[in-house]
Amino acid sequence: MNKKTPTVMIALGGNALSPKNEAGTISEQFSHTRESLLAVLHFVNLGYNICITHGNGPQVGAELLRNEIASDVTPPLPLGVLVANTQGAIGYMIQQSLQNALKSIESPREVVSFISQMRVDENDPAIHDPVKFIGRSYSKQRAKEYKRKFGWVVKEQEPDLWRRVVPSPKPLYIFNGKSIKHLVDFGTIVIAGGGGGIPAFYTEEKGLEGLNGVVDKDRTASLLGRVIKAEEMFIITDVDNIFLNFKNPNQKTVLKANASEIEQYLKDGHFSRGTMAPKIRSALYFLKYHGEKVVITSISKLKEAIDGTAGTTIFKD
Repeated sequence: MNKKTPTVMIALGGNALSPKNEAGTISEQFSHTRESLLAVLHFVNLGYNICITHGNGPQVGAELLRNEIASDVTPPLPLGVLVANTQGAIGYMIQQSLQNALKSIESPREVVSFISQMRVDENDPAIHDPVKFIGRSYSKQRAKEYKRKFGWVVKEQEPDLWRRVVPSPKPLYIFNGKSIKHLVDFGTIVIAGGGGGIPAFYTEEKGLEGLNGVVDKDRTASLLGRVIKAEEMFIITDVDNIFLNFKNPNQKTVLKANASEIEQYLKDGHFSRGTMAPKIRSALYFLKYHGEKVVITSISKLKEAIDGTAGTTIFKD
């Protein structure tokens, strides 16, 4: 009997492609994308079936700012359409970078990108409670200026660093999930659910309608990981590990833990609501259903994390 080909769900953070301390030019984003995809080749060399999703927080925030600055010149686009735009742009960067990386090792595997919609509940309370950080970080003064000028909702993400927040409804269902699973099982490397997917809901009058919000990409990754029956999920972010008492004098690195331990840490308030907590909830959801392990780490530590010598690994109980 042949051993089953393992499947990995890779959630690539938008900040991993456009770090907070950079301007976010296309050349910079391509550079980080190429770096991240070279790391993903480790999964190719190990024979994994692969599905990739990506964040778009910095990128969609920049699109919104362009929208608002140019609103007197050209009609602005709704947030749902901008999520679609960033899916296409980031998917293109990932797809091209991965195709080049595959060519360098003479791999015949193909890469395909989906424009993905996520069904959400139009009555989700999260729609009226914006918590999802997008765009660049600003000083308190600049954030207040944009709040006044554009009507933004802004919150402090880290001490003295403020960002815009938008609604982030819970993903309930990913359209085209069967097609994605079919391609992943065939060996195609699939990019799907980018930016968490375009949030959409059904109406009696018009059918499927877009919603102005950003679905958390890690929640989407865990749901998509369940759909494709992945055994492993890697969440690639801008920190090497998760921490208890983050940025406090008694900060402690978590290297390995089981799901019940991590769930208790979450209940104890160790993970920030707008940043790490959604990743932890996504990891627990993935492990509750089909997943066997979740690894949270940075691009620079990905190879070591695959080998189990870096990152934070959370195991199914």
